[in-house]
Amino acid sequence: MSKAQVIHELGSPEVMQWQDWAVPDPQPGEVRLRHTAIGVNFADTYHRGGISHPWPVPPCPVVIGFEGVGIVEGIGEGVEGFSTGDRVAYGIPPLGSYAEVRNYPVDKLLHMPEGLDDRQVAALLMKGMTAHYLLHRTYKVEPGDTILVHAAAGGMGLILCQWANALGATIVGTVSTEAKAEAARIAGCHHPVVRSQEDFVAKVRQVTDGEGAAVVYEAIGKDTLQHSLDSLRPMGVCAAYGHVSGPPDPVDIIQDLGRRGSLFITRPAIMHYVAKRSDLEWTARDLFKAIGEGILDANINYEYALKDAVQAHQAIESGTTLGATVLIP
Repeated sequence: MSKAQVIHELGSPEVMQWQDWAVPDPQPGEVRLRHTAIGVNFADTYHRGGISHPWPVPPCPVVIGFEGVGIVEGIGEGVEGFSTGDRVAYGIPPLGSYAEVRNYPVDKLLHMPEGLDDRQVAALLMKGMTAHYLLHRTYKVEPGDTILVHAAAGGMGLILCQWANALGATIVGTVSTEAKAEAARIAGCHHPVVRSQEDFVAKVRQVTDGEGAAVVYEAIGKDTLQHSLDSLRPMGVCAAYGHVSGPPDPVDIIQDLGRRGSLFITRPAIMHYVAKRSDLEWTARDLFKAIGEGILDANINYEYALKDAVQAHQAIESGTTLGATVLIP
């Protein structure tokens, strides 16, 4: 019998209970794996609280989490390409990573390359794959582009800054404190902006000689979306991939997009960008390469035992965390 953080009623961090959790034999197309490291994402707090975003939450009792690294311990019928003892990783649902042991479908499972650290991959995989499609597919960042990254010192923001800097972009990044501004700067953000002290639209216009950013990676939502649109150059792209301040107000296609210069706005989601196995493998391959070459670092500043996941969620929701958080079974 393994243990897991089991939720019997959705709500605050305290609803997670460290208890026995039975794991059946893997079904056809599944493997059973024992986790060595588990990634923590802000979306986990949505799921724990009952918000089915970006993925639906199964009925209680439920174990949340969708990012982990582990060792294969069992093989279901019909599984090919994976064997007992393989090091593996995953960064998309089904939920269930807040557990010592779980079953996972092989069509979404990835082999771990030799030489990569389990904790780094667990902390980077979902966010890194998200950064990959945002920077390479939602809008293909080219050398010389000026981009705007919100929450530049958060788990996603730091990865976007590191990777975009390596691609040759000029980065304006918004943060909430001076300490976070320094963290963003270290990650490659050329122009950190503390939102309470400086107008990020004015900063973007200053950096681009009035033209505007090629793309804004919008993770805040209600508090910033309209200003994000103001920061874009004509035919610029707003990639609204998160909404930590709440869902934004409706966008008027004519007024909000047309009059600002034929802007584009999209709500990109990882499940669409890696729906095909070939896209999942391509995305992960590029990500693992970037990790191996030292382009990306997970910035793991918080490590909790899995049994202490409640404390991890309390810290994340306090708004004081900087960088990534991992759980260790």
